[in-house]
Amino acid sequence: MAQETDNSSVPDSEHRGLTALLPVAARPFALLARLDRPIGWWLLFWPCAFGLALSGGALARWDLLLWLLLGAVAMRGAGCVYNDIVDRDLDRQVARTASRPLASGAVTLKAAWIWLGILCLAGLIAWLQLNWTARIVALGSVALVAAYPFMKRITWWPQAWLGLVFSWGALVGWSAWTETLPLGAVLLYAGCIFWVIGYDTIYALQDREDDALVGIRSSALRLGTHVKAGVTSCYLATLACWLMAFSQQFPDPFAYLALLPVAGHFIWQIATLRPNDGADALAKFRSNRFAGLMMALACFVVGTA
Repeated sequence: MAQETDNSSVPDSEHRGLTALLPVAARPFALLARLDRPIGWWLLFWPCAFGLALSGGALARWDLLLWLLLGAVAMRGAGCVYNDIVDRDLDRQVARTASRPLASGAVTLKAAWIWLGILCLAGLIAWLQLNWTARIVALGSVALVAAYPFMKRITWWPQAWLGLVFSWGALVGWSAWTETLPLGAVLLYAGCIFWVIGYDTIYALQDREDDALVGIRSSALRLGTHVKAGVTSCYLATLACWLMAFSQQFPDPFAYLALLPVAGHFIWQIATLRPNDGADALAKFRSNRFAGLMMALACFVVGTA
């Protein structure tokens, strides 16, 4: 991994957009929950939308989409706060994360725990809008979320664990409408896991040099010069699982055409990715919000067919 990497990507925490309009005292807490970076909650929300849409409930329960979005914003924020509490010492050693509120001292540890509790209460409000099956399914992710911050210390593939966590909404969204988890839901979830591994490997390209220095493990480091091949494999597995999920819901080859836009987007990501350019890696990672939108529309088309 002895490669020159352009770490021109922006710092992990920034006072910009709506965050800049908040009172000065509130800004560190917004940054701690990454409210200045909506890409995270979009990527957490999209699998929820996939599950609800492909199961056929998007029109009848459009209001549930909004509750799932609220839950994604709150729980992504809570996850970031928890992650920063665990990683505060490591964050101080990485250039991109040294400015995070806990690492920099802008927020105390006690205040971070209180803020975590507030965000969890907001998530609880969204959780209460689900049926009991979906509530139980949602609770199944708690252990995965709690273990995630430690994965980068014990495995070269923390992105795979993140895939288990960030994809869980597909199961929640599906069971929120049908109160079941058929094979189609499991295949949709599996596809989302591979999608997360792919895009988070791209994200991890920004930190390869710093991660190697402080002992943080990642798929980007493990793959070395084979990052493009690794991401390609993940995206191919993603599309294969999603195709099978579609076939479970609507066994007509024409349904597969709905995946062409997202497949094209994946091809563009891989073809234009510059692994040694941190800014390009960040841009490609963020572009997955559009991939998620394309997939959500595909699920809606197939789920309502």
